[in-house]
Amino acid sequence: MPELPDVTVYIEALERRIVGQPLERIRLASPFLLRTVDPPLAETEGRQVRSLRRLGKRIAFGLDDDLWLVLHLMIAGRLHWKESGANIPGGKRGLAAFDFPNGTLILTEAGSKKRASLHLVRGEAALGAHDPGGLELFETDLPAFREALRHENHTLKRVLTDPRVFSGIGNAYSDEILLHARLSPVAMSQKLTEDEIARLYAATRATLADWCERLRSEAGDDFPTKVTAFRDGMAAHGRFGKPCPACGTPIQRIRYASNETNYCPRCQTGGKLLADRSLSRLLKKDWPRTVEELEKLGGGDR
Repeated sequence: MPELPDVTVYIEALERRIVGQPLERIRLASPFLLRTVDPPLAETEGRQVRSLRRLGKRIAFGLDDDLWLVLHLMIAGRLHWKESGANIPGGKRGLAAFDFPNGTLILTEAGSKKRASLHLVRGEAALGAHDPGGLELFETDLPAFREALRHENHTLKRVLTDPRVFSGIGNAYSDEILLHARLSPVAMSQKLTEDEIARLYAATRATLADWCERLRSEAGDDFPTKVTAFRDGMAAHGRFGKPCPACGTPIQRIRYASNETNYCPRCQTGGKLLADRSLSRLLKKDWPRTVEELEKLGGGDR
């Protein structure tokens, strides 16, 4: 799922291309994409794009007459900038096209589950209903971060990825943040020391800022084309079995539903392996409990 760095770079690329341009029309290939009926989508035709805004992981397009298009890419939605009038890709992948005089923005979504959504609303109040309300990390000081973190007692993985608590962080960048902060993904938010909270605050801001800069540099003046949750250069996410860049210990993971948490047991959990629900239930006593036991079994390929 595109997270804060990806959405930020998408918005910056769009600002250079469509702010001040009229939205000539929207072509829908999937009727399920549009989740609102009032105002009608036809009201957007000819309206100029006045601004773009990030609402968590959503992209809001501000048009004339206080109209807002709110696009949520969900897990597999991606944007592509093409020549004006470009065709929407065939099959189930292509969802919509947004036509401007200088080009066309194409929306696609991979996979069979179509979760991306588009809403058209009028006014700031209606727009605000689409904002999950999480703190903006680059606009938040340490006391506000501490208060949000400790408001309820949840694992750090859960609280970092809760859009009502922190804005724009998902599965991928939470793994990177927690490795940077040297904190366990299952540590409880209300049990952190002041030093640990300060480390997490600094790691969150530094990680997100670093990846924003990396993605800007990668895209340059072009439109971002490599938006993915698995990137070269990530330290933990998607690196199961590969060496931690800080200590060399194989990165481990916890699988749950369709997601996974990646972590370094030496840097983050004091050498303890966290139980993977599926494998530990199957293997029971054969499941290694420490890095040392894992190494005796042949490293991180288990």
